[in-house]
Amino acid sequence: MQIREVDVQDDDQFHQFFRIMTDAETFERPEAAFWSERECAVMFRHEEPGEKWQSYAAFDDADDTTMVGIGCVVMTLHDNTDKAFLGVDVAPTMRRRGIGSAVLSFIEGVARESGRTVLLTESHLPFEARDSHPYRQFAEKRGYSLANVEVRRRLRLPIPEKQLQAWADEAAPHHTDYRIQTFVDDLPDELLESYCYLSNQLALDAPTGDIVFEAESMTPETFRIRVQKVKEQGRTMYETLALDRDGQAVAQSTLSVPQDDPSTVFQWGTLVRKDHRGHRLGLTTKVANLRAVQAAHPERERILTTNSEDNANMVDINVKLGFEPIELLVEWQRKPMPGAR
Repeated sequence: MQIREVDVQDDDQFHQFFRIMTDAETFERPEAAFWSERECAVMFRHEEPGEKWQSYAAFDDADDTTMVGIGCVVMTLHDNTDKAFLGVDVAPTMRRRGIGSAVLSFIEGVARESGRTVLLTESHLPFEARDSHPYRQFAEKRGYSLANVEVRRRLRLPIPEKQLQAWADEAAPHHTDYRIQTFVDDLPDELLESYCYLSNQLALDAPTGDIVFEAESMTPETFRIRVQKVKEQGRTMYETLALDRDGQAVAQSTLSVPQDDPSTVFQWGTLVRKDHRGHRLGLTTKVANLRAVQAAHPERERILTTNSEDNANMVDINVKLGFEPIELLVEWQRKPMPGAR
């Protein structure tokens, strides 16, 4: 077995890389939704400023053009520079042959050479196998500890308009000093500074278990680059903001509507600034965003979201809206890295 870097700009190599990733990430997960090849290609080929992505594959000795396992390393360059985010996937038919261990060891070395001392990775587990699943055994055997547990939830669509209005009416008396506004695909210039500040706090304010993050470093310039990247993936973004009396964004909720998955919507971040909590802005922004997406995309059948099981406020909102738990997303951490500088 050889492990070497993948040229993600090469269509043939990337197709193999993507096929293994998809097969592995959806294996035994009936509710899984995954990137299309187009979306994934944009993600891997168009790095954002402040990020470094490196992709590798294990090749069969008998055929050095055939991939049997893959790995990737993602490192942020302007924040959380002690961390490396790792991904390892092995074709389901090639498991239990040491491929995953070899790929993981290799990309850990890549992270170590870059001076990263904290390694993070994740895996999806069924509820009933939380303590016994082979993915957990694999992670713990290689020195990773369970650092955070999130619950993946599904909301079946559509939600009756009468129910949406009832939730909006329930929350309305609590936020009379705020303006609620929904934007599609982009935000006006005058909101970018406050939006970026708010969004950068998500890593600090959302429960992350034993993982200690610093604030992210998105700027209006990098936000615009990210918007363009999402458009190239064929996704439509719905962003509902709560604006205070000064016109500053103090709460937000994001829904992503992929062109390549005609039944699914993805709930991304929802956050209320700490000094503006207690006004039902989380519920309000989520309901307004849901209403906008349903009106524009009545064919959609479900929304998928993930929250830390310790995020009581957001979990309560999602349960109220009707989200049902479908699986666990477990985050693993290894620190300090042996031999890291």
